[in-house]
Amino acid sequence: MVPDDLYIADDAELLTLLSEGNKPAFDALYNKYWKQVYNAAYKRLNDTERAQDIAQDVFVQLWVRGSRSPIENLPAYLLVAARNGVFKYMEKESRYAALPDTAQEIESPLGRADANVLHDEFLKSFNELIDTLPPQQRIIFNLRFNEGLSSQQIADQLQISPKTVRNQMGKALATLRKSLFLLHVLLYFYQKG
Repeated sequence: MVPDDLYIADDAELLTLLSEGNKPAFDALYNKYWKQVYNAAYKRLNDTERAQDIAQDVFVQLWVRGSRSPIENLPAYLLVAARNGVFKYMEKESRYAALPDTAQEIESPLGRADANVLHDEFLKSFNELIDTLPPQQRIIFNLRFNEGLSSQQIADQLQISPKTVRNQMGKALATLRKSLFLLHVLLYFYQKG
């Protein structure tokens, strides 16, 4: 149970208490910001369970962080931590590289004689789809996946912030994900036919 006076304390006071290992202060921050952190993760993943896991991780890290370095703007810190948690999850789960998995499924579902044609058509459609991305998204996508550069390396090369790189990559992936899903469904029905 969190004492009522902790609910009215400002973030700086709660963080000071947290740095001293005060569990009720942590509970107050958790109750205050849980929904915002969860929503930040959910809007990027559209997956309740994963968003909850990421939100939990953010608050665990806040607890573990303790008194190391002061946090100037807690809401911003928590939202950035949630976003970074989403990116780590996506990289860990290889969610950025869905193309090879889909291409493999097309090549060998039932040993079809036209698998190579389907594979070639899929790659052609995918490349055409990439060409429809806005110029900056297309450049960032190609630097990330064709050249294997990190967000920081892309930011340095294009002289933009890493945050812009991640935002543009997220938009590009959202566009590609929707279109690839439709393409995958069409190919699935073609293979069944």
